[in-house]
Amino acid sequence: MQILETETNLMTSQQHAAAMPLADTRLGFLQKFDLKWVIIGICVAIVSYLALIPLGFLVWQSFYTPETASSPAAFTLGNYLAAYGSPETLHMLGNSLLFASGTAVFAFTLGAVLAWMNERTNTPFKSLFFALTIIPLIIPGIMFTISWILLGSPKIGLINLLLQSWFDTDYVFVNVYSMWGMIWVDGLHYSPMAFLIMTAAFRSMDPSLEESALMSGASISQIAWRITFKLTWPAIFAALLILFVRAIESFEVPALLGLPVGMQVFTSAIYQAIHQYPSKIGLASSYATALLLIASVGIYFQSRLSSRGSKYATVTGKGFRPRTMDLGKWRYLSAAIFIVYFAFIVALPFLVLVWSSLQKFYSVPSLAAVKNLSFDAYRFIFNYPTLGQAVWNSILLAFASATIVMLMTSVICWIVVKTKLPGRWLLDNIASLPLVFPGLVLGLAVMVFYLNFQVGVYGTLWIMLIAYVTRFMPYGLRYNTTSMLQIHKELEESAQMSGASWATTFWRIILPLLKPGLLAGWIYVVIVSIRELSASILLYSPGTEVVATVIWELWENGQFVELSALGVMFIVALLGLVLLAQLVGKKFGVKEV
Repeated sequence: MQILETETNLMTSQQHAAAMPLADTRLGFLQKFDLKWVIIGICVAIVSYLALIPLGFLVWQSFYTPETASSPAAFTLGNYLAAYGSPETLHMLGNSLLFASGTAVFAFTLGAVLAWMNERTNTPFKSLFFALTIIPLIIPGIMFTISWILLGSPKIGLINLLLQSWFDTDYVFVNVYSMWGMIWVDGLHYSPMAFLIMTAAFRSMDPSLEESALMSGASISQIAWRITFKLTWPAIFAALLILFVRAIESFEVPALLGLPVGMQVFTSAIYQAIHQYPSKIGLASSYATALLLIASVGIYFQSRLSSRGSKYATVTGKGFRPRTMDLGKWRYLSAAIFIVYFAFIVALPFLVLVWSSLQKFYSVPSLAAVKNLSFDAYRFIFNYPTLGQAVWNSILLAFASATIVMLMTSVICWIVVKTKLPGRWLLDNIASLPLVFPGLVLGLAVMVFYLNFQVGVYGTLWIMLIAYVTRFMPYGLRYNTTSMLQIHKELEESAQMSGASWATTFWRIILPLLKPGLLAGWIYVVIVSIRELSASILLYSPGTEVVATVIWELWENGQFVELSALGVMFIVALLGLVLLAQLVGKKFGVKEV
């Protein structure tokens, strides 16, 4: 019995000994396996998929005829011949460049002058003017354009009617249905962007040269022209390029003001080509390719300019506070300019929407029209069949896209900033590539891809979520990069020496330290997603409407009073969201939201 027991123990020991190499192999595999590479690989794959695949299929579609029941898809140059073989296309190109250039120059001039007065002079109530100038950024482009139609239309525009009654004439003083009207409306809408860019440039510039010139007897105009604006030359060019790219991709203004009078630019031509019957997707893709090239050239020159900005840097070894220039009695004129600007960009557009929303049918302000005030338009909107679903879709898409964008770009930023992996610069460029996609072009590229590869997302909210994540990925990247650069490498090294895995380090250390940038970027993406129209106009379908597309549908149906009511509610809701964001930002230490 003892011999048998000894043999049994011996056999068990041999089995354990045989199993030990296999156990060691499994343990070694688990030790070598690092979740970091899985997460990094997934993020890189998603970024590459989102940024490169739609672009490739957009270009591919421009060289092919669509497949029909009688003929397969075939390679052709006919789309480009149809698009660029006509004198009308050359005229459209001229319209696009004139519109974008005029908008950029007008918006920059207005924003730069206001920024200089706000930062460098003793204009009264400067802090209030700064806060008021931010408000137009939350007004959706479609609502701003519609409000200026009610203000500047040749027939019903309040400004024309008021001036005609004053001067007893039928002369049309303002006509927004013209190239200069388009530049006026789009330039006003983008001027706060120029204001913020130039405000940041003026604040970061050493004012000692200005003060020396002032003490030497130079006039304020000489100082501004010869010193201030020359030192901010990189910011000036950057602002002009950014405004040009934003204007060349603008959709609302050309569609609402240009199309009714037959004035086309590339974005309106793309929209019309898609909404023809049958749809000319190849023609739209060829238009989009040219628009993409123009936008890419602008972004390229902007990046080259940023890399040479040190030529205009000023150096100071101490903290400084610029001494404001005394305008004397002219400071009241500068305050008046701010008041007039605020009236044109916020007060008048919003008030005309409020007036229109309180009418049973649109009529110009008068004592007789006051008797017809009604809340019927608001009751109509509250009972509008698709509004509830559209609001829910907008909120869902905004929150989901902001969350995905900020978490995904946080990993990408860690790779680019904190590692020395070869090719990380390429990943940064790929993630930034959607920045050159005009919204309408991106919507077209996503539509073309998922029409050819039917994986069940076309006609659902998923395709709009994909478009939103792709479109706003570069903005999340910029917010996270700024915060990531401020995190010292020693914090990660200390966590690793304490035995923490990469996932634990990233979740417990990196993300909490990224909180200000994450939160600011998340709030920004939420706001711009809720008012996004250009990327949604080609992708929505029944059941996937968002608030911006509902406004567009009301406009196309001629329901001006009802869309005014929806616009007022939309703007008030966005303003409340921004105020809430400011409160949350202060609580979490976010300086800019």
